[in-house]
Amino acid sequence: MSTIHLTEDSFERVVTRPGIVLVDFWAAWCGPCRMFAPVFEKASERHPDVVFAKVDTEAERSLAAAAGITSIPTLMAFRDGILVFSQPGALPAAALEQVVTAVRELDMDEVRSQLSSRQPASSDA
Repeated sequence: MSTIHLTEDSFERVVTRPGIVLVDFWAAWCGPCRMFAPVFEKASERHPDVVFAKVDTEAERSLAAAAGITSIPTLMAFRDGILVFSQPGALPAAALEQVVTAVRELDMDEVRSQLSSRQPASSDA
């Protein structure tokens, strides 16, 4: 499967779906982004069950800001609608494979349990 391009209109719909979604935040002027692009594309071909998506931070400035992107490239991994990984910097192919494997092996019941235990109690302060 090749990569798909996300916009502000499609981002939430894609990352909240069941399964794994990897998102590469990039820009055309960014040298490390251009180096990471073929690594990301090849990984998309090796993992047809994973959605590989790209966000052009120049075209989607408000989306990049909402996602808290301060450095590119930044890779985010979502599983079942939950952000489970975020890291700036171009990854070599082996490291990207490790990310895919780690996200695939996550116990999502445990992840959801950890997230619910971190939710702050509401207060009337």
